[in-house]
Amino acid sequence: MEFKELGLSDPVLKAIDEAGYKEPTPIQAQAIPVILMTRDVLGIAQTGTGKTASFTLPMIDILAGGRAKARMPRSLILSPTRELAAQISENFEKYGKYNKLTQALIVGGTSMDEQIRNLDRGVDVLIATPGRLLDLFERGKILLADIKILVIDEADRMLDMGFIPDLEKIVSILPPIRQTLFFSATMPPPIKKLADKYLSNPKTITVSAPSSTAENVEQFLVAVPHFRKKPDAFYKLYKKEDVKNAFIFCNRKRDINDVCRFMKGKGIKAAPLHGDMDQSERTKTLGSFKAGEIDILVCSDVAARGLDVPAMSHVFNWDVPNHPEDYVHRIGRTGRAGATGRAFTLTVPNDAKVLGIIQKLIGKQIEMLDLGLGHAPPPPKEDATRPPPALRQRERRHNRAEKQNRRHRHIDDMDVDLDEKKGGDKDGGAFGDDVPAFLRR
Repeated sequence: MEFKELGLSDPVLKAIDEAGYKEPTPIQAQAIPVILMTRDVLGIAQTGTGKTASFTLPMIDILAGGRAKARMPRSLILSPTRELAAQISENFEKYGKYNKLTQALIVGGTSMDEQIRNLDRGVDVLIATPGRLLDLFERGKILLADIKILVIDEADRMLDMGFIPDLEKIVSILPPIRQTLFFSATMPPPIKKLADKYLSNPKTITVSAPSSTAENVEQFLVAVPHFRKKPDAFYKLYKKEDVKNAFIFCNRKRDINDVCRFMKGKGIKAAPLHGDMDQSERTKTLGSFKAGEIDILVCSDVAARGLDVPAMSHVFNWDVPNHPEDYVHRIGRTGRAGATGRAFTLTVPNDAKVLGIIQKLIGKQIEMLDLGLGHAPPPPKEDATRPPPALRQRERRHNRAEKQNRRHRHIDDMDVDLDEKKGGDKDGGAFGDDVPAFLRR
């Protein structure tokens, strides 16, 4: 199939051709015609499958015939991270170059005054993170009454980052009659519930099994006997592998700078990327990485979604992710757009149970690689049912709350029993048989 068979306009097809794309990806081939029909869409596709273009391309054609009013955007795209929002903006610039659509990028960490000026001029496409959008709405700087198309991108990541209450508040103030496009890499129960709530008779498009990993990414576990041996393990891998460029993911932000110092000590061009950095600094760092001035980015999970770096050769998990779904998104930074990639996860003995859950989630065993540093026990197979530490902690809080609720209900029941034994309902109300003389007749 070619793009011209999907019903897109000539200006959009010309922009696609100049970008060098000839054939649509599976989700683009299935989603674009449906979106052009103005139907709601529930898209389930792993990272790196071309989700962004699957909604930006038809949106350009749908919005081409109208005109935006001041402070009243015509479409809204919600993104969990600033980097993903910026990448969506780049897509509209690339594919909408022959259309006269206007857009605004509303994210935290940048000048609010400039964003307000853009909104005052009127925008066709508003790309925003939930927090900054609500901030501007509550200040009266934006009106959402003219939204024709709502896109919720990376919905499961919004759940992980705690944005669901903000998301629900935003949707509650949008017009009820609109087209809604809902995209997610995984479909946990809370996300399924949101999709059922927000979508009207949607076309469900699934291009890969939920929580599956790309088949063109080779995955390996690296046995490390102790976390202090991780630098040695990584450097052995680095010298052995043909690493052109790579992401290294750490679970804790405080470890990122330590890993960067180690890299620089070995003569490796590395830089940090995490949520505590200023947005301008994050943008500059990412630009340097894409330009080849930096070989390795040491990241938190802020880089695990949406960042599209062409031909990235490797991903390294310095730590096994706390949430199994994050493993899918991390290694999805390589092997994109049909290319091949390699992913390595450094694992210590305490990681065995979490790794078992990850392998159960992705439906395959990950090959164990021994670098001669000592053996970590292999992760359990399909019988690993114990949840990872973060989930266990959540369950313990829930159980404590439920236990407290049961205790209160028990006390209430005891009060009712005592009243009944005293005959409160029959002879004298709350006093039972001991009704004072001045109340007797």
